[in-house]
Amino acid sequence: MTTRQSVTKRVPTGLVPAIALDGGGPIYQQLAEWFRRAIAEGRLRPGQRVPSTRALAGELGVSRLPVLGAYEQLHAEGYLESFTGAGTCVAAAIPHEGAGAPQRRAPRTTPASAPSAPRRVAARVAAMAAPPQSWLESQGAFRVGVPALDHFPHGVWSRLLSRHARHVGADALVYGDTLGYAPLREAIAEYLATVRAAHAGAGQILITSGAQHGLQICAHALLDPGDRAWVEEPGYPGAHQALGTVGALPVLVPVDAEGLDVAAGIRRAPTARLAYVTPSHQFPLGATLSAARRIELLQWAARTGGWIVEDDYDSEYRYGSRPIAALQGLDADARVIYVGTFSKVLFPALRLGYLVAPKDLLPAFRASRDALDTCSPMLPQRALHDFIREGHFARHIRRMRVLYATRRAALQAAIQRHLPGTLQVVGAEAGMQLTALLPPEVDDVALSLRAAQAGVSVRPLSPCYRGDVKRNGLILGYGSVDERAIEEGVRRLRRCL
Repeated sequence: MTTRQSVTKRVPTGLVPAIALDGGGPIYQQLAEWFRRAIAEGRLRPGQRVPSTRALAGELGVSRLPVLGAYEQLHAEGYLESFTGAGTCVAAAIPHEGAGAPQRRAPRTTPASAPSAPRRVAARVAAMAAPPQSWLESQGAFRVGVPALDHFPHGVWSRLLSRHARHVGADALVYGDTLGYAPLREAIAEYLATVRAAHAGAGQILITSGAQHGLQICAHALLDPGDRAWVEEPGYPGAHQALGTVGALPVLVPVDAEGLDVAAGIRRAPTARLAYVTPSHQFPLGATLSAARRIELLQWAARTGGWIVEDDYDSEYRYGSRPIAALQGLDADARVIYVGTFSKVLFPALRLGYLVAPKDLLPAFRASRDALDTCSPMLPQRALHDFIREGHFARHIRRMRVLYATRRAALQAAIQRHLPGTLQVVGAEAGMQLTALLPPEVDDVALSLRAAQAGVSVRPLSPCYRGDVKRNGLILGYGSVDERAIEEGVRRLRRCL
């Protein structure tokens, strides 16, 4: 039996327009697709008779079996119907113009030349669309947010994953608790109390798919459309995205050497519903929120009923002093929601993070999480629990702190050797990146695009500003770059300048 058509055939059938078989698959599939298109485009009208399977097979010069298969499929999908004495017809329920008929064709990647209706998306989502960022295409020097993946204990992690995969039970394969794997939440609570001086019980912790997901949950749980929220200026673009998806209105609050200017925030929006801050290591300028401003911010929240979202994205890595205590640990009025992630300390593809919410907010956060994606995968959570409990997590952080301090010093030295007076380094006391300010006349976006063509990934500073006053600079990540690549990357950057 012939199952494929090797050449294009256009066969007149008398009762239907010419049928084209293009050799793109089994004949029954080609026939079924042709009928779907003809009906959807109005070339076959509701109630119109179609040839019998025997007659159509004879006209096409093929076996009757693929024609039978195509008709059976079209009957099952509702395109055709049969009546005793009347033969087979196009289903009468098909809309006359065919516009509403389902079509099984390759989806269009661009709209038709004359679309029947506007192709609208939500205005707030359209506003978040970013232009192409070619500096994100490279994984080399100086990609921001990527840790030293070659120093991650892959063998240990593989063993822990295999342990749970080999002995997986049904409880690991069904929907898990919306809050996350309970033993992992207990391990995180102990870690935060010891290392970050945070006040968090396991019952307050919700496992997320990373810090951005945590911010999204906070926005859904705490904000209504039109609510005002403080955001740092310059600041993390992802915070604007999280606010934008719920229709909240960002209030740009300037940042200086002491971090968020709380007094300016109070002047601009005294009754804002929420304040988003990165107090331990401000992104992107690297400032630490001073003690005076921390107290001022907490007093504002207690006085107005506002919420504070503390994004502690890379506080584990601080050089020259111990990590700064979390703002959440100072909060006596339960107004701070603490957001953390394992993307920077382990690896981004793990997609696990956490947030700490006040106890009375847990129902709202649980509902928001359940609406967004229900729960996190169970196997990685179990492996991560063992990774923490068996001491691998603490050892890895200690090793990485030494490694990143060395790489930070290498980057600062290379900038001093090759670009003295051109780049002014700021925010180098913590994290896995530093910011280097450029002279005002240098376009940092254009420079970043030029650097990307030279194989160097540098993130421009100016897009982190949303207001009219901007500073030009480069955000340089050194977490995933060894000393030799750092030296070569700075040389290439000098040539681009």
